[in-house]
Formats: sequence, C-alpha cells, structure tokens
Amino acid sequence: MPDAGKKDAIGSRSPRVRSDQRFPRAVRLVRRSEFEAVYRSGRRRASEHFVVFGLPNALPHCRFGISVKRALGSAVRRNRIRRRTREILRRLRPEMQTGWDIVVHPRGPVATEDFTVLYRELHALLRELTLRR
Repeated sequence: MPDAGKKDAIGSRSPRVRSDQRFPRAVRLVRRSEFEAVYRSGRRRASEHFVVFGLPNALPHCRFGISVKRALGSAVRRNRIRRRTREILRRLRPEMQTGWDIVVHPRGPVATEDFTVLYRELHALLRELTLRR
C-alpha cells in the first residue's frame, strides 16, 4: 500500500538555482553587530508589507539580512515569510546598486500576499532607499 503522505522525491524539489543567483555567506548579514550598525546608522523606509533599513558599506556588493518577529506566527509561517522574502531579494540582487547593507523586516501579510505585489513593493522600497545617497 503506497504512503499517500509522502511526496515524490523529484516533484517536491524546486528548480535548480544558478550559482551566481544563490545567497552565499558573503552577501548576508550574519552577526548581530552588523544588524545593529544598520539599525543605528542607516536609513529606514516602510510600506504595507516591509520595513527596510539600509546603510552604505565599502564593499563591491550588497549584503542582506532578514529579521522576522515571533509575533508573525508559528515557525512554519515565519519560515515561509523568510523564504518568500529571500527569493525576492535573490531576484532583485542583479538590479541593486552595489555597496549597501540592507535589513528587511517583513510584516504579517507577506505569508499570504500575491508574490508579484510583494516583489514590486520591495523593489520600490529598495530603489528609494539606495537612490538617496
């Protein structure tokens, strides 16, 4: 009797992402001190679904951090929000102006909102944040 709860190993995986489109450690903010520097000295922009903080850095690329509050729901919901936000940032990375540390705080409806709406909104926020240097 087949197990109806198991997914097909091939069908459950997402398509492969090219290595130049991944999120290597070099393009992530990982230390608390890095996040705090952006909060303390950076600029802030907000919209319905995101709050974005940005601080110019001296690097030839942008670094990103995502912070999802526990108040947004269970671990499953928070991870979904984090995955969706990371995917938007991954797609926007080639278009981004270089030399910024950016922290994104998603808000509650990100888990269920249409992906295109989220993409456009975050793109506009990042463009506004990085244009005013």
